Amino acid sequence: MWKVPKFIKQSYLVFLLALLLYSSFGFSFSRTEATTSTGALGPVTPKDTIYQIVTDRFFDGDPSNNKPPGFDPTLFDDPDGNNQGNGKDLKLYQGGDFQGIIDKIPYLKNMGITAVWISAPYENRDTVIEDYQSDGSINRWTSFHGYHARNYFATNKHFGTMKDFIRLRDALHQNGIKLVIDFVSNHSSRWQNPTLNFAPEDGKLYEPDKDANGNYVFDANGEPADYNGDGKVENLLADPHNDVNGFFHGLGDRGNDTSRFGYRYKDLGSLADYSQENALVVEHLEKAAKFWKSKGIDGFRHDATLHMNPAFVKGFKDAIDSDAGGPVTHFGEFFIGRPDPKYDEYRTFPERTGVNNLDFEYFRAATNAFGNFSETMSSFGDMMIKTSNDYIYENQTVTFLDNHDVTRFRYIQPNDKPYHAALAVLMTSRGIPNIYYGTEQYLMPSDSSDIAGRMFMQTSTNFDENTTAYKVIQKLSNLRKNNEAIAYGTTEILYSTNDVLVFKRQFYDKQVIVAVNRQPDQTFTIPELDTTLPVGTYSDVLGGLLYGSSMSVNNVNGQNKISSFTLSGGEVNVWSYNPSLGTLTPRIGDVISTMGRPGNTVYIYGTGLGGSVTVKFGSTVATVVSNSDQMIEAIVPNTNPGIQNITVTKGSVTSNPFRYEVLSGDQVQVIFHVNATTNWGENIYVVGNIPELGNWDPNQSSEAMLNPNYPEWFLPVSVPKGATFEFKFIKKDNNGNVIWESRSNRVFTAPNSSTGTIDTPLYFWDN
Repeated sequence: MWKVPKFIKQSYLVFLLALLLYSSFGFSFSRTEATTSTGALGPVTPKDTIYQIVTDRFFDGDPSNNKPPGFDPTLFDDPDGNNQGNGKDLKLYQGGDFQGIIDKIPYLKNMGITAVWISAPYENRDTVIEDYQSDGSINRWTSFHGYHARNYFATNKHFGTMKDFIRLRDALHQNGIKLVIDFVSNHSSRWQNPTLNFAPEDGKLYEPDKDANGNYVFDANGEPADYNGDGKVENLLADPHNDVNGFFHGLGDRGNDTSRFGYRYKDLGSLADYSQENALVVEHLEKAAKFWKSKGIDGFRHDATLHMNPAFVKGFKDAIDSDAGGPVTHFGEFFIGRPDPKYDEYRTFPERTGVNNLDFEYFRAATNAFGNFSETMSSFGDMMIKTSNDYIYENQTVTFLDNHDVTRFRYIQPNDKPYHAALAVLMTSRGIPNIYYGTEQYLMPSDSSDIAGRMFMQTSTNFDENTTAYKVIQKLSNLRKNNEAIAYGTTEILYSTNDVLVFKRQFYDKQVIVAVNRQPDQTFTIPELDTTLPVGTYSDVLGGLLYGSSMSVNNVNGQNKISSFTLSGGEVNVWSYNPSLGTLTPRIGDVISTMGRPGNTVYIYGTGLGGSVTVKFGSTVATVVSNSDQMIEAIVPNTNPGIQNITVTKGSVTSNPFRYEVLSGDQVQVIFHVNATTNWGENIYVVGNIPELGNWDPNQSSEAMLNPNYPEWFLPVSVPKGATFEFKFIKKDNNGNVIWESRSNRVFTAPNSSTGTIDTPLYFWDN
């Protein structure tokens, strides 16, 4: 019998990254089995495989933009003077651009890639960044990576124009590939130089000209226009060195401060940290994100979510998804180690904000198990089970072996056999796999630094479509698209040792079993294993690419068993059982988004969803916009705010429930303040009469307040716009003991503006 998965037991839906296009863009592309009512490709789902491209480091399709007007040509890596990046000085621009990605779409499509995550496409600081070294030398850097925002409403001209970006969007969509952009809402550029005694540097933020109604003005090509006739197409919006409007926190570098306050309010690497509690900042960032959403992108990868105010993030995501076009993909970089004291904060971030995580826990465990062998395969299996239980939306987390911020996996593991084994496990594990550009070409950096790993692929490889790694991705991407056990299923460990792991993914009757040996030169015998698979022979999906072979299931005394088998050095087997689940019984595999307001669009994925169906949020019926066997597009109904279970009923059969958080309304920030003394181990929390404050349940209260100036505490909390609510402060200790204020309920009203923020008075704890 199929084991009921954790997300069904807990009525939790798996937050699937959401990607959505608008019919108004007039896209034409190959349809997939599940599209939105507009005919768009729809969100990134666990059936997708993402490919991460550092745009400047992929391929130069248009050399004419390598040295844009006004750019210091010495910051382009071209010692030969032939206007081609050499791939040698990786601190400088190399020439990759939007056209280069377009040129390589056939390469991506043949690999089975169905979504790309590209560098932030907007304008970045474009002046030299100088790092002074102890020996007196100076390292010269550029902002090629896209993490030094300067103007959110213009493209990075090293990558191309807005028309080039639109051509990239259209070309990807025409080939069934979704587009996710990197987006930085935590900071601008470096405003102080930490290698020169924190001398003033940059950090300035600009915006286009505005018309009489306050709208930004663009020309026919989508470029900022000189509307006011002053000879410029931009205006200074904020300067951390003259911060008259409090746009930045301005507290200096975080250094060794590991408190939540330090991470959220101090500078990351001296990058000018936005004051996300300031309504002007909220308004500008929401406007910027909606601008790029209106260009037809399918999602956002949010930079530095560890360093961001979660109340801002929740409202930011809500504003984007509530804007025209419905929900899009949201995942972010909540950077942690393993183990890490911030693990609980990391694992709960998606349920608190609606923005899922890049799965650093998976990355760390995979590095240790397949890279340096510092953890056993049993330990890796334990991680998969633990995180499947810990993560509410475990199939929506974005898994990876390496990316632009860490050491390339090839540097850690130069042996092909465990390298391929790690890749095969990534492609079959829970979550949405992300392939860092060049992983399929075995890019080997010169050292372990992240910058060494940001190699120029054009000069480092010939884009070979016949590498084993390329073929592993190709075959397993196809399996992920076609067997829902990979996309939506549970994870179960069937057998593990120090060096061997056999695990099962299962969605109802559909199963995939993966057997892997990480040791390149040792053979292991696996005993017969109990199974629910039918009697028969199952071929290796990889076709022996990683030395695998077929597997037999026999009935032994009434119990079906996988016959004992051996795993040779580096062998990986992937066995698939993919029966039809029919069309009569609705089964939910995933939902996008997992959080939203009444009136918002929601996508429900699974099987048996076609025909005449009824969708309910709790007991409230939702409007169905369109549906097919694998997807329903519905509208969140007016229902009680808080956690509701989504179900689909067809005839007399009702699906498994999935968890959805119905918001009370447009989310804004209230920054609570209180003066309160505590005993060691106690913290202050806010609880109140609205779902965002736990409906008076102390177990569902806000997170612990921040206290950089004890005994004063503060905390921004996301609440519905214009709501008048009641609340109290409570004390909780490490054992969960609760002390309530002994007074009548406090009352406060949230701001009426959609981007509003407001501070409460400084209250005093009342005994």
